[in-house]
Amino acid sequence: MEHQRRADLMLLLATSFWGISNCLTAICLRDMQPLTLNAFRFLTAFVVLGFVFRKNVFHASRETVKYSIVVGLSLVVVYTSVTYGVIYTSVSNAGFICALSVLDDWKGQQKERKKPEKKFGVSMILCLIGLALMTLNETLKPAFGDIICLFAAVFYSVDLMVTEKAVANEKVDPLALGVCDLAVVGVVMLMLSVFLETPALPGTAKVWAAALFLGIVCSGVCLVIQSVYQKHTTASRASLIFTLEPVFSA
Repeated sequence: MEHQRRADLMLLLATSFWGISNCLTAICLRDMQPLTLNAFRFLTAFVVLGFVFRKNVFHASRETVKYSIVVGLSLVVVYTSVTYGVIYTSVSNAGFICALSVLDDWKGQQKERKKPEKKFGVSMILCLIGLALMTLNETLKPAFGDIICLFAAVFYSVDLMVTEKAVANEKVDPLALGVCDLAVVGVVMLMLSVFLETPALPGTAKVWAAALFLGIVCSGVCLVIQSVYQKHTTASRASLIFTLEPVFSA
């Protein structure tokens, strides 16, 4: 029970920083292009946390590397969707929609023939109502950015489920998994930015500060927290905590 409570509190802390990250992303996009920003934040996070936890990374097992690739690729879609979504919708909308991974997890429970808890049914209804109120305009159509953010919610549920399976494997080091995820996302984003954008570093001190905090704390520290503490909880419980992200975005 103590492990569960600690995991809930740490995941709530990560959620608070993810909510703040939507605001920081909007600031950074004034000077940086979306893919370049993501490459910068994840490579920066990997360099810093990779150095801090270098022993875990150097001794990472094959299973850890395998799962980090799968989780990393899902996060590429998540963070690409979030970054582009913030351009075409509000920060509060992006935070709310991206937190809807709880709905996909509820579907996953049904496919596995698990009976969803009542609180997840209530959460699903409230999330759907909130989504409609925040995204539908007078023509009953969501904004383009809202649709993009839905991809983040779907693929983040994939990240949660794969991470849950990974940390249950005794051969997987949760700490190394969280750090290696950063490298996978950073490298893929860098390759995409080279082909699709003109990579450039932040142009002002304000954007530098936002981008560094976004990378080291909101990306690096938070993803490591998720990997380490999801071992003591479930994807369902984690996704329910993550629905609080729009509160911190606001």
